[in-house]
Amino acid sequence: MKFRISLILGILVLMGGAFIGLRPMLAPALFERAVAQRMSVDRVADLGPGLHVVLIGTGAPLPDPSRVGPMTGVVADGRLFIFDAGGGAVRRMGEIGFPGGQVERAFLTHLHSDHIDGLGELMLQHWAGGGADAPLPIAGPDGVEDVVAGLMQAYARDRDFRIAHHGEAVVPPSGFGAVAEVITPGVVYDDGSVRVIAFLAEHAPVSPALGYVVTHAGKTVVLTGDSTANVSLPPEARGSDLLLAEALNVDMVGTLEAAARATGNDRLAKIFFDIPDYHMTPKGAAELGQRIDAKRTVLTHLVPAAPNRMAERLFLGDADAEIGRDGMVITLRD
Repeated sequence: MKFRISLILGILVLMGGAFIGLRPMLAPALFERAVAQRMSVDRVADLGPGLHVVLIGTGAPLPDPSRVGPMTGVVADGRLFIFDAGGGAVRRMGEIGFPGGQVERAFLTHLHSDHIDGLGELMLQHWAGGGADAPLPIAGPDGVEDVVAGLMQAYARDRDFRIAHHGEAVVPPSGFGAVAEVITPGVVYDDGSVRVIAFLAEHAPVSPALGYVVTHAGKTVVLTGDSTANVSLPPEARGSDLLLAEALNVDMVGTLEAAARATGNDRLAKIFFDIPDYHMTPKGAAELGQRIDAKRTVLTHLVPAAPNRMAERLFLGDADAEIGRDGMVITLRD
């Protein structure tokens, strides 16, 4: 018996040694295989027909290792539309298989920094990553033209460097950057297949702030943007298949405020004191979903961080809603 055990252990040691010896030869092959698999991923095409909502980034400015800044993708029959572009969201897009180069159009809810600080990277990926020959259309409230103009100026040197290095055939000069479109409440996009309606959100003193209703193939999704739950939604929101609502847990933010005051950080405490009045609570979001008879309510843009399931349960409380997570895909089909 001892001999058999020794023999087995010896074989395992030899196998382990052989593997270690082969590792330098196996590593390139494994790397090549992983790259080939990664390059062939096209999640947009894989989703197939219908309307799909992709929660690319579900976080907020407060650090959360599990969530990046706010960004929602809406995929309609293989066409990708983006709503907001928070920090880290463009890289998260790549991680989950939704390349920035496939974005057809971007919509902004408002111009708070945490909703736009990924725009420069999105513009770059649309152009250099996707080889676009026309700028990315970015629609948003008044002021979006200033944001886009500033980013175009900030990336001007980068544009010149990339064209000089890769050539105009690879990075067409005509595709650089973005073109801004200032929009107001009402129908802001309708190509006969995808329809986008903007409505005023309640996020004072941020004004105007927008939310969106997107319809395609008989399905409807409502994106509240940053708003209180008292927001007045358009008739098209009633009976929606999905309400995607931002949410803030007042008690958890209150704990952060108290901790900041206890450490003498009155400036940060004041910020924590201020922010609950222009966001909706998980319960408020759930009640909004019931008010419009939404079939499903999912929470995103979570304040504060909810980096694990225990924190998510605390965040949600007794609200009749679901917690959204980065990479979550919601397919709206019959």
